[in-house]
Amino acid sequence: MSSLQALCSGLPLWPLPENRGRQAGVPHAPVRTPRLSPAEEQLALRNALRYFPPDLQELLAPEFAEELRLYGHIYMYRFCPSIEMRAYPVEQYPCRTRAAAAIMHMIMNNLDPAVAQELVTYGGNGQVFGNWAQFWLTMSYLSQMTEEQTLVMYSGHPLGLFPSSPGAPRLVITNGMVIPNYSSRTEYDKLFAMGVTMYGQMTAGSYCYIGPQGIVHGTVLTVLNAGRRYLGTEDLAGKVFVTSGLGGMSGAQAKAAVIVGCIGVIAEVDRAALMKRHKQGWLMEVADSLDHCIRRLREARRRKEVLSLGYHGNVVDLWERLVHELDTTGELLVDLGSDQTSCHNPFNGGYYPVQLGFTEAQSLLASNPAAFKALVQESLRRQVSAINRLAKENFFFWDYGNAFLLEAQRAGADVEKKGARKTEFRYPSYVQHIMGDIFSQGFGPFRWVCTSGDPQDLAVTDQLAVSVLEAAIAGGVNPAVRLQYVDNIRWIREAARHQLVVGSQARILYSDQKGRVAIAVAFNQGIASGKIKAPVVLSRDHHDVSGTDSPFRETSNIYDGSAFCADMAVQNFVGDAFRGATWVALHNGGGVGWGEAINGGFGLVLDGTQEAEQKAKMMLTWDVSNGVARRCWSGNQKAYEIICQTMQENNGLVVTLPHEVADEHVLQQALQS
Repeated sequence: MSSLQALCSGLPLWPLPENRGRQAGVPHAPVRTPRLSPAEEQLALRNALRYFPPDLQELLAPEFAEELRLYGHIYMYRFCPSIEMRAYPVEQYPCRTRAAAAIMHMIMNNLDPAVAQELVTYGGNGQVFGNWAQFWLTMSYLSQMTEEQTLVMYSGHPLGLFPSSPGAPRLVITNGMVIPNYSSRTEYDKLFAMGVTMYGQMTAGSYCYIGPQGIVHGTVLTVLNAGRRYLGTEDLAGKVFVTSGLGGMSGAQAKAAVIVGCIGVIAEVDRAALMKRHKQGWLMEVADSLDHCIRRLREARRRKEVLSLGYHGNVVDLWERLVHELDTTGELLVDLGSDQTSCHNPFNGGYYPVQLGFTEAQSLLASNPAAFKALVQESLRRQVSAINRLAKENFFFWDYGNAFLLEAQRAGADVEKKGARKTEFRYPSYVQHIMGDIFSQGFGPFRWVCTSGDPQDLAVTDQLAVSVLEAAIAGGVNPAVRLQYVDNIRWIREAARHQLVVGSQARILYSDQKGRVAIAVAFNQGIASGKIKAPVVLSRDHHDVSGTDSPFRETSNIYDGSAFCADMAVQNFVGDAFRGATWVALHNGGGVGWGEAINGGFGLVLDGTQEAEQKAKMMLTWDVSNGVARRCWSGNQKAYEIICQTMQENNGLVVTLPHEVADEHVLQQALQS
């Protein structure tokens, strides 16, 4: 087993480590089919070999070429470290700066097999690095870095350390910044195979993933608010939520169903993923047949049990069986529904067609991608047809921002909405109907990581966060904000009880700008006093108030025509960098897929100093207010109210406010004249 000291010493070349190939028993990224030309294959090999001195290239070239042929990418398995990959306590990393040690802690968490696949954190293609050489070099650079240097990352490749100032970010990451006219999926597959770009998803390539807990909270809020909006109830006992996916992100759905108190039925084709969630305790029961699944669903519904039930099979079969039950018995067995397959990547293993078993589908994907694509699109049409039948009754479906409805539309499924805008379908996205109002009030997936690795530190931060929120409620807030704060307090208490930590000692909390700043100050003071034993990393999901421009997800409820513009996310990345972030990241893609979004994130290390507190106040205020101001300008009334209140409280903030525009009759008359 390697040591952390060895891991930070650069690429192990003399002697070379043994080539153990692709390890058994480890989650692997899907096999890719980039369809490179002979010249492109040669370029991919050349690009991989340039990490190594000439006297080693003759030995390495054949094995790299074999990886390219077998897996569609050069992972450099020979250099996969033998160390146990996990987030070690921050003081164990051999570094010259606390910031570098914290970044290492976050990187190794993103690669922990408990939360990741090989070099992929989630979504089947959310890369941390493109190959293992990049990992070794990055760790080496971080161990050398001083407070007057910044590490620059180009799509997984560590370009190097460059002189900068102590107030600058220690790390700047860009992933997938391909010229727009060439930002297609076909081009991406080739560029990734050639080792020149990378799909960082959101928190995968920015080193800020905290395990499926991150999406549990969002799913809890989504299902709670769906119950309020669609079913008119706060009590979800006996209500049935049907969805699909138990992978790195989607696995959160099982735990969320239990926390909100409903019956969650989640289909998953990959038995390994399903059993992983069952073993972790996130999934209560498993059904291997539709008969078993429906029988157990009926029983739980009658008894109003709290249940997370995993169906090992294709979700299309499940939807069609629910239609059969409705048509033959008149009984509607489902109240709420969604989908969390990796439909942003439907033709490379993100969505499996109902016509084939899991292993058969994988074989077809590798041997005949065109036939696989045709079956996927037929499967999408069948899935939508079943959902449409159920939706004629008292059943409500929403798109979970995974590009499900977008891909269904491209497949020819009946998802059109008459007279709709470009970003609208027959069913709403969860941002349009559920989370959009939350974003407009400045609430989003704020998170923190206790780099000591000590659960006691996490417990202390939980207590501090609850105290901050309770004090805010006692001080008086408007009813909508109060509701969110109450949901947040419930979440923290439930999260601790449900043991949601997988990987690093971390917590997610949907908070607004005021809450984030107050929590950050409380944590920093806790570190200064010794209540918290080591630095805390603040971060957030890129799926946030200001972090992402994505017309079919985060900005799908912006209707002034700017949903397809990316100024907000780019400005956020730049603004965070010069307001105190320890590191920043900007990505092409995100949950809806390559070329469909621009998103960014940050990491900010709190170390108990006054300087850290000032950085947190400055950066977190901008990081939220940017998106609220943009939503205000697009005409959102809730965002308008929040930004006006924020300007009253902060005389350094001056925002251009929109005037009410003349009614439609006046506009039509002007255009006709």
